[in-house]
Amino acid sequence: MSLKSFHIVFVTFTFLMSLFFVLWSFVWVKEISFTTHVIGWCGVAGLLLVPIYAVYFWKKAAKIIL
Repeated sequence: MSLKSFHIVFVTFTFLMSLFFVLWSFVWVKEISFTTHVIGWCGVAGLLLVPIYAVYFWKKAAKIIL
């Protein structure tokens, strides 16, 4: 597996983990606390920022000639 492929898999995993954090903290958790809200909002930030980074990386990686 090349470094570029690994990076794409890692970014995908990061997006899915952010989605899990959002669902866990805002939907599935029974006891709401400050910590669960912080984890949830970090997940929201991940859901917004990771796709932007993924598009940036995809465009940059397309220019690399192996």
